Amino acid sequence: MQVTTKAIVLSALKYGDTSLIVKAFTASDGLKSYLLKGVMGSKKGKLKPGYFQPLMQLEIVAYHKNKGTLESIREVKVAVPYKTLHTDIVKNSIVLFLAEMLGNSIHEEEQDKSLFNYLEYALLWLDEHPTNPNFHLLFLLNLTKYLGFYPDTSFQNARFFDLQEGSFCKTPSLNPLIQNELLNDFKGFLGTDFDVLHTKQLTKSNRRELLKMVILYFRLHVHGFREPKSLAVLNAVFQ
Repeated sequence: MQVTTKAIVLSALKYGDTSLIVKAFTASDGLKSYLLKGVMGSKKGKLKPGYFQPLMQLEIVAYHKNKGTLESIREVKVAVPYKTLHTDIVKNSIVLFLAEMLGNSIHEEEQDKSLFNYLEYALLWLDEHPTNPNFHLLFLLNLTKYLGFYPDTSFQNARFFDLQEGSFCKTPSLNPLIQNELLNDFKGFLGTDFDVLHTKQLTKSNRRELLKMVILYFRLHVHGFREPKSLAVLNAVFQ
């Protein structure tokens, strides 16, 4: 079936000498993987490798067999031309990290309009605003709303946040916990939007530690989750 849809690129891996396997989150059908034959070797083809950079927002004409196999793309154009995401070194590091996190977290091959709209909005916000070192923390916490494990914000006055249970608790459990000063930083991101990011002040060490906790939260709640390899690069950028 031929489909015209918006798509956000999650990854592009070289296949053979001239082809790419592109994983994308589409507005029409959720997660899809495409085989782009000969795209690396042709100068005249409509499909250029530059279209498939991480988190590019595209409009594609594709053939979807919906049989769990690799699909194909017939036409592509840029839906949102970014101004800074792939040219600013700090933002590019954030993009690489978030693309890997999304690729490790999104598995559903079905339409999810709310999630797609969130990704569109968040990426455009990042492109249009000055770099904020806490963007990726809020992005990931808000992402959990759409993945089904946003923190239960009841009992926020409790002294601990249980990462396994996804809720605050008054007494420590044997599960991994967020506590002490880090808990206050964590609470500061709950129920907030990107437009208030400039009010969030974290020390470098707390930001790094909180990110470790958020990644652990994903690992505990996303089946088959893999640790992001790009985390070391992101940490180096925000040293």
